[in-house]
Amino acid sequence: MNYNTLKYTAFGLSLLGILFVLLILSDYLFGIDMILYNAYVVLFIIISSVLYFGIKNMIGNKSSLMNTLKGIGSFLALFIICFLIASGEETLMREGKILSAISSKFIGAALFMFYSLIIIASGTMLFFGLKNRK
Repeated sequence: MNYNTLKYTAFGLSLLGILFVLLILSDYLFGIDMILYNAYVVLFIIISSVLYFGIKNMIGNKSSLMNTLKGIGSFLALFIICFLIASGEETLMREGKILSAISSKFIGAALFMFYSLIIIASGTMLFFGLKNRK
């Protein structure tokens, strides 16, 4: 039943896309907006199905669930450490607006986290690359 529903939904969205392209070609420019809405619907369907099946499979497999929770916990712990390290100070921006201290701290934490993840990924690749050469 899910396959048939998905097949007919994809077919209908494809026909709508073709109709909107024909509208654009006949100088009805509101077809551009309709194509974008159609693309948003397709993107929503894709993201929701990936999340649904990913979570469904993860919950069904307890070891996969534990590994996922460990990864999320490690990621959050790294973010908290980076947030504590980052300094936040109010900054005057170009248009005269002021960047708040907490926003500055979040930006600094995001940069520290980005650099930390680069170092962790590079170290992991280097470690396993050297380990596999032996």
